[in-house]
Amino acid sequence: MCAFMESEKKNGGIHSKNAIITNIQGFSIHDGPGIRTVVFFKGCPLSCRWCANPECLSETPRMGFIESLCADCGTCFKVCPNGAIRNTEGEHRIDYSRCESCGTCVENCFYGALVQYGKSMTLEEVWDAVRRDRMFYESSGGGVTVSGGEPLLWAGFVRKLFELCHHEKINTCVETCGLADPKTLLEVIPVTDYFLFDLKHMDPDAHRKYTGQSNDAILNNAALLLAQGSDVVFRQPLIPGVNDEVWNVEATARFLKGLGENALRLQLMPYHRLGESKSRALNRIHGMDEATAIEDEHLEAVRKAYIQLGIECTISM
Repeated sequence: MCAFMESEKKNGGIHSKNAIITNIQGFSIHDGPGIRTVVFFKGCPLSCRWCANPECLSETPRMGFIESLCADCGTCFKVCPNGAIRNTEGEHRIDYSRCESCGTCVENCFYGALVQYGKSMTLEEVWDAVRRDRMFYESSGGGVTVSGGEPLLWAGFVRKLFELCHHEKINTCVETCGLADPKTLLEVIPVTDYFLFDLKHMDPDAHRKYTGQSNDAILNNAALLLAQGSDVVFRQPLIPGVNDEVWNVEATARFLKGLGENALRLQLMPYHRLGESKSRALNRIHGMDEATAIEDEHLEAVRKAYIQLGIECTISM
């Protein structure tokens, strides 16, 4: 164990700080340069209708029910200590007014129909998980990415994790929706090599309609990152009928140009419907039922439009 870790343990800090993590995913190639390990934090200040990770929206653990895997064996009814599992036709299996997300039902479900989204992890546990992939970082120029949800809700934890990464010369990346207290950005900038920053819509009213919040603070934080000299790649989830219109493309390009030459990189992330099944598992309404996956031809047309407007635009799947 490194000297930095030992000093943290002596001070008690490494065991006193926890975060709620939904997943630690290794061998990712879409969340920053090289091969990366992505740590998904729970909690998000936005509620995007198209959210691909609805299990990360709340800051606390939450149980999900995957109906297609259920064998109706009845075991979950018997083991739930709070009587939160119900078998009423036409209703979700979990009564969230009673559920305390203790995980007892998951431990006793042999068919995988019940799942616990999120668990409390110490800094040491997360660090131990991500450092195992160090050989892949070194060979590919990769590293550790924090995502979610919104990892900046856990800025203190992220800073400590990234300090450990930098001590071991591991590259770091924050994937953010941009809606955060500027103080949290300033806290993590010194230990972050790379930011992936979402620009979902340039119109504040439309942004509020589809995400639940205006984009004013987000745009200000984008400017703050560039003013601090951070290495930022902007990202735009491309949603048919929401933000793929010509005027929004032009407005996005103008905004990026206004931030200077270091802001002219944009990745398009084509809309997909992979979040729907997790929304059903959580008994949550998926807000984009009318939307379809974007066609390749249209996706390429938007990419070329950005390039013609002076933006270095790529597509990230």
